[in-house]
Amino acid sequence: MMMSKPDGAASKSLGPLLLAACLILLISNGARSSWGLFLPEMTQARGWSRETFSLAVAVQNIMWGIGATFFGAMADRLGAMRTLMLGSLLYVAGFLGMAYATTGVMLGLTGGVLVGLGIGGTAFGVVFAAVGKLVAPERRTFVFGLGTAAGSFGQFLFLPATAEFIASTGWQGAIFAHGLAVAAIVVIALAIRGDREAGARAGGTSTMGEALKEALGDRSFHLLFWGYFVCGLQVVFIGLHLPAYLKDQGGVTANLGAGAIAIVGLFNVIGSLSSGWLGQRYSKKWLLAVIYVLRSLVMIVFLMLPLSTWSVYLFAASMGLLWLSTVPLTNGLVGQIYGVRHLGMLGGVIFLGHQIGSFLGAWLGGKIFDMTGSYDLAWAGIIAFGAFAAVMHAPINERALGARASALRGAS
Repeated sequence: MMMSKPDGAASKSLGPLLLAACLILLISNGARSSWGLFLPEMTQARGWSRETFSLAVAVQNIMWGIGATFFGAMADRLGAMRTLMLGSLLYVAGFLGMAYATTGVMLGLTGGVLVGLGIGGTAFGVVFAAVGKLVAPERRTFVFGLGTAAGSFGQFLFLPATAEFIASTGWQGAIFAHGLAVAAIVVIALAIRGDREAGARAGGTSTMGEALKEALGDRSFHLLFWGYFVCGLQVVFIGLHLPAYLKDQGGVTANLGAGAIAIVGLFNVIGSLSSGWLGQRYSKKWLLAVIYVLRSLVMIVFLMLPLSTWSVYLFAASMGLLWLSTVPLTNGLVGQIYGVRHLGMLGGVIFLGHQIGSFLGAWLGGKIFDMTGSYDLAWAGIIAFGAFAAVMHAPINERALGARASALRGAS
């Protein structure tokens, strides 16, 4: 059952809460978006292979998925404010350790485990778990789109700033700057209040265990999981390996990769807001299916065209419109089907599928390159998975579980 519209007091406090939520997502998503710029710098400085760095980022993405599930449950039970503070501290600790990592194992423990858990405690899952409980159902998907757009704008801001920091202070200086920015989340999180009480008032299954059992017994939950898996596979491969792919091709400027990922972030602001708006009016599952098909088509066209600065920028802009536009729709479907009382936990479980895909996109991209000397096979794989994701979304039942149960009782 969906919660009712917020009361007057809650409505008055919604503006500052949404502002804080958007700032947190801007910082959290922006700070994690620049790993592709660190890849060539750190591997050269430390004498690591690309697989070593890619494996650390892959571990980071898995830990982010595990952390999103754990911290989502924590936010449902204790509130998002405490959860965000803890996540921010772990995030900062990971950056500090990463700056001094001299082995692949150290990089995996700091930039992988600690940063991954920190992202899990400060990213979309925890923030959306709070906001989703406090906004009216008819506004929820659009607000998720607004938050996703803020995260995308963070990517746009952080990429050129990171490139400039690396050029002027070195990669270690850029990492310290990231840690300082993330530390600000501890203060901003003070504005995220009232979600725990709103969740307690919401209808739905009473315990986390019952809610998880109920969701796992629904086929649509599994389809959402594997559809989101493809999202992670595609975006992390492109975000991490596109700068190196472009550098390998030659004949392009040194900062083209950073510029391309920044453009992805800028155009994703438009894509996220649009998907949030469309998700309030049309079937979310079919919108998701279309997004995955379009992603694959954009990649095919990019690889077929002669490589140039303009082809890269057109690819980045087109992919940006489709980049995180899946996030408000997927989270909107979870809230629509399973309710918001345990949105943090259930959204976290679905997001774990995204991060399993992210692990493979990061690691296999580097592994395939080291084995074959090119990214060709990796591109082919992520293109094919776009069609798989579209097929996964088609059978999803978008009706709320409670409404389905009531219909069955009425028919009996």
